[in-house]
Amino acid sequence: SVMMILANPGSAFNNALFPVDGVGLLRLEFAINTAIKIHPMALVRFDEIEDKDISDEVKKLTHLYSDKKDYFTDKLSMAVGMIAAAFYPKDVIVRMSDFKTNEYADLIGGSQFEADEENPMVGFRGASRYYHERYREGFALECEAMRIVREIMGLDNVKLMIPFCRTTGEGEKVLEEMEKNGLKQGDNGLEVYVMTEIPSNVISAKDFAKIFDGFSIGSNDLTQLTLGIDRDSEIVSRQFNEQDPAVMEMIRSAIKTAGEEGKEIGLCGQAPSDIPEFAQFLVENKINSISFKPDAIAKGIKNI
Repeated sequence: SVMMILANPGSAFNNALFPVDGVGLLRLEFAINTAIKIHPMALVRFDEIEDKDISDEVKKLTHLYSDKKDYFTDKLSMAVGMIAAAFYPKDVIVRMSDFKTNEYADLIGGSQFEADEENPMVGFRGASRYYHERYREGFALECEAMRIVREIMGLDNVKLMIPFCRTTGEGEKVLEEMEKNGLKQGDNGLEVYVMTEIPSNVISAKDFAKIFDGFSIGSNDLTQLTLGIDRDSEIVSRQFNEQDPAVMEMIRSAIKTAGEEGKEIGLCGQAPSDIPEFAQFLVENKINSISFKPDAIAKGIKNI
C-alpha cells in the first residue's frame, strides 16, 4: 500500500486526491505549533503560570474559551478531523505528540514546564511523557481531542500510534492512560500502533506485538540509534546511512516478526522515494505499506 505522511490540515483535501491508500503518519506537532501555540500544561495549570506576559498571551489566545483546556482539544480535534474527513474511509494513523523537551519549551509557557536536558533526542519524549506526572494531564488533552474525532465527529478511520516506546511495560502504561481518558483499545474498532524506531522495538517485536495492533518503522531514528549517530551533528552526520547493513537487518527483522505475528507494518521515511533499491528491499521483504510526503508520492510509486 502507498500512504502519505501529512501534518498540515489545510492541504488535506487536495492531498486526498492522490492515488494513495490513506495516511500512514499524521504528525500532531504541526497543529500544536501553528494552531495551538501554547504548551498543554500551561492550559491545564494556567493559574500557576509565573510570568505575567506569558499569562496575558495565553489569555489573549484563549479568550473565547471559559475552560482553557477546551481551547487545546477544540483546535486539535478540528485539525485532525479535517484530515480524517478528507481521506475517509481510508485509514489515517495519528502519531501522538513527539516533541522533545527543547521543542516543547519553545511553545508559549513551555519553559516553565520543561526540564533542561543535555540530549533531548534520547530524553523525555514520546511514550515516557504520557504517564509521567510532568505531562500526564497534557496527554489527557490529546486523548480527549482524539476521542472527539472518533466518537463525536464519527471519524472512526483514525488509528492512533505511540512514538518512542522503549519497553512493553511502558506501552502497557500508555494504554492504561488512554483507557482512563476514553480511548480503550478495541472499543469502536480503535487500533493502537507503535513506532519501531528504537532497537528494543525490533529485538522485542514479538512482545510488542502482544499489546499493539501494528507497527510503523521510523527509519530516521532507527538509523540514528542503531548506528549511534546524531544526524544533526556536522561532524558525524555524513555517516548517517539508512542502507547500512546493520540498519537493513533491523528493518528486515522487524518486518519478518510483524508478519509472523499477523500484524501490519509500514515504513515512513524519505529513503524509499530517494533510493529505488531501498524501496525494492522493502517490497521484497513484504512490508505492508510505505508512506511518503506529498511531493514524493509519484517517485515513490514509481520505485515500488
